[in-house]
Amino acid sequence: MNTTAGTPMWIRGLRFAFGVLALVALLDGPLRNIHTAGYSYANYFSYFTIQSNLLAMVVLLVGAVRDPGDRRWQLLRCGAVLYMVITGIIYALLLSNIDVQMEGQWTNSVLHRIIPIVMLADWLLVVAPAVKLTVRMIGGLLIYPLLYGVYTLIRGPIVDWYPYPFIDPRGPGYLELAGKLVLLAIVFAFLAASVLALNGMVARFWRESRTHIS
Repeated sequence: MNTTAGTPMWIRGLRFAFGVLALVALLDGPLRNIHTAGYSYANYFSYFTIQSNLLAMVVLLVGAVRDPGDRRWQLLRCGAVLYMVITGIIYALLLSNIDVQMEGQWTNSVLHRIIPIVMLADWLLVVAPAVKLTVRMIGGLLIYPLLYGVYTLIRGPIVDWYPYPFIDPRGPGYLELAGKLVLLAIVFAFLAASVLALNGMVARFWRESRTHIS
């Protein structure tokens, strides 16, 4: 049985607009370099930023057109929000002065700043009642970052390329890298718990405010 979340149309309209914006930004680099010798599409799509934005784009567009309300969809939506929050924070703290294969400042801003803010705002405004804060839920949300790390560390030596310096063992070595990754895992777990706890905060606030007023 198909159920809808009952999201207001103005939010669905904004989802569609920002979903299209994310799509355009994601295609900008590959299209600009379609005839550039040596440009690696495999490397481009191996960035966590690109992968998380692809997921966010899908969630925004499907949320705009279909507005699903079932548990599986809300879990996917939760994951997209978390990964975009991670993208935005890691970029701001560690990568703002590093070349991350973005062709223009506007695409950089869209994928690292605007879409993370949009996804978090959507998460605050629209309640996902099926998503609860549990240790199991936090663990489930961290599966993708874990798999991404494994993929990067396996692929890196094969192609002699790593997308981010903090996951590159060639300088510090694997022991120091392991310490950094453990620290990142702790931070990601905290962010996952925060995202789960914040779901629908603004919506609940206004609902409770209206209840008290009436």
